Amino acid sequence: MAGGGLTYWYSRLVFERALALVYLVAFVCAANQFIPLLGNRGLLPVSRFVQAVPFRSSPSLFYLAPTDAAFRAAAWTGVALSIVAFLGVAESLGVVAVALVWAALWILYLSFVNVGQTFYAFGWETLLLEVGFFTIFAGGRLTAPSMWTIWIWRWILFRLMFGAGLIKLRGDECWRDLTCLDYYFETQPIPNALSWYFHWLPAGVHRAGVVINHLAELGAPFAYFAPQPIAAIAGVLTIFFQLTLIVSGNLSWLNWMTIVLCIPTLDDRWFTWMPAAIPPLTEPQAAQRYLTWGVAALVAVFSIQPILNMISPQQMMNYSFDPLHLVNTYGAFGSITRTRNEIVIEGSDEDSLDVTRWREYEFKGKPGDPARLAPQIAPYHLRLDWLMWFAAFSRPSQHPWFAALLSKLLEGDPATLGLLRSNPFPDHPPKFVRAVYYSYRFTTPEEHRQSGRWWNREPLGLYVAPMTLNR
Repeated sequence: MAGGGLTYWYSRLVFERALALVYLVAFVCAANQFIPLLGNRGLLPVSRFVQAVPFRSSPSLFYLAPTDAAFRAAAWTGVALSIVAFLGVAESLGVVAVALVWAALWILYLSFVNVGQTFYAFGWETLLLEVGFFTIFAGGRLTAPSMWTIWIWRWILFRLMFGAGLIKLRGDECWRDLTCLDYYFETQPIPNALSWYFHWLPAGVHRAGVVINHLAELGAPFAYFAPQPIAAIAGVLTIFFQLTLIVSGNLSWLNWMTIVLCIPTLDDRWFTWMPAAIPPLTEPQAAQRYLTWGVAALVAVFSIQPILNMISPQQMMNYSFDPLHLVNTYGAFGSITRTRNEIVIEGSDEDSLDVTRWREYEFKGKPGDPARLAPQIAPYHLRLDWLMWFAAFSRPSQHPWFAALLSKLLEGDPATLGLLRSNPFPDHPPKFVRAVYYSYRFTTPEEHRQSGRWWNREPLGLYVAPMTLNR
């Protein structure tokens, strides 16, 4: 079960329940957003992708049926299976039934990610897939947890945290001179309601925060493999570190998945408060033991490239070395932008280009109206809002989905409009749309007291000139 008499039955139970909740969020995101973004009439239709990319390069069930009906059915099936996993419904049916539930979740989500193109090109997608795959082999409720599985989960946590620490040391100099937090809270992809307050903390607090970041990402990961209680203490410290990131911004489910991965660092002594009693456990049967050993060997072989990547001066962030996303490399915020530029989309229903009145489209998460307090979104993931943040770093020609987005707004497409917070043209589509480039910065405390605004913004010019449909 574990060395030194330690047990991990509660740890596995809590870990699996928490992972099921992350899967639930991911599939709800797919149910709400996949069809507007990637459906038959989406911004980047999957039907075109599967014609251009061979199945072996990006395996997905949707090669069989790249249709909205299939996307919808798969998303809601994933939601249902996530609830089944959270409730432990299959556990009474034995280890095979449990494994089949986790396998189905992994296959379904892999199918979304592998055809999701830029809208699914985030590190937490591969992280969820990697963790989800190895959870297939975690065993059933009545079998003793295997330490091989516990080590695999900790190894994922190590690569996630240590990779993030290395990319920072090799990246932006502000991580070395301890000034990155002077900019991060203001320029992160999707600030939340507390980001403004974190931004205006004293400079000394920001410097200390960077030091804590380095300790949490470069020091604590090695303790995940130490004897207890050192491993558990490192896991708890990592959880508290992740909670500070959760309350200061919207990073989808990245921080929540990191917390989930910290659970296997805790042995059962940390869960004595739980009402459930550990049932009489049996050791895994020979077939399951051999399978677990084979999986551990697979992890060892597939870890070679991620390890070489971590020690390389040209370290890559968030990269999968195989199309099944089995053992990946991770990293985040190797560089921090010093200023925040935003793209604001506007429309007009006037008849000519001599437009005098433009109305803004408001997005659900990203900054728009300077007086609007940033919402708390995470762990939910607003994919279009995130892509708008990336688009602001380069020309619109580098983002094929952006022209499609403007066209959908000119058409008044209901599915696309459902991705936005507000539609300034509820009665009929606009005749013209354009995209304006703005510089955003947080108001100072004094400016906020006087105006009530959270942001100041200044126009920088047009990102996309006014355009209309050929009616």
